[in-house]
Amino acid sequence: MMAALIFAVSVVTLLMFFVSYCHSLTAASSSYALSKEVRDVTGIHAFASGRDFARVMQLLQLCPERPEDRLGLRAIAYYFEILNLLQKTLARLTPSIQSWAEQERAGCANFAVVALDRRIAFSREILAQQGELLPRAKLSFSAHPRFPSV
Repeated sequence: MMAALIFAVSVVTLLMFFVSYCHSLTAASSSYALSKEVRDVTGIHAFASGRDFARVMQLLQLCPERPEDRLGLRAIAYYFEILNLLQKTLARLTPSIQSWAEQERAGCANFAVVALDRRIAFSREILAQQGELLPRAKLSFSAHPRFPSV
């Protein structure tokens, strides 16, 4: 009996830590200014809503991964699923939980949009670096023996 109580308290404490960690991630991304490219690609001009999360996550799959984003995105995806479960169960009973869950879902979507913006910038940096490394091909317009110049 005591072991079950300790286990339950441990799980609740871990869940509280996880929620605070995810909330800090979403709060840090809320002040990030989105680039024009991301606003055009996603159609999100100011702040994302919870409905945008799945679409933005699909767009994230198309971009090269940044190692710095991997843990945060995975945590936010799990947090979003927990919020969906909460919204489908407990939030129907109390409107305050419903509005809180929707705000948190919007924060998750905004975090994903910011991660997409960073990945697009990262992709541009990679392309620029590759462009600098590749030797420039010199075009020669000298006359070919089979094709006389005019």
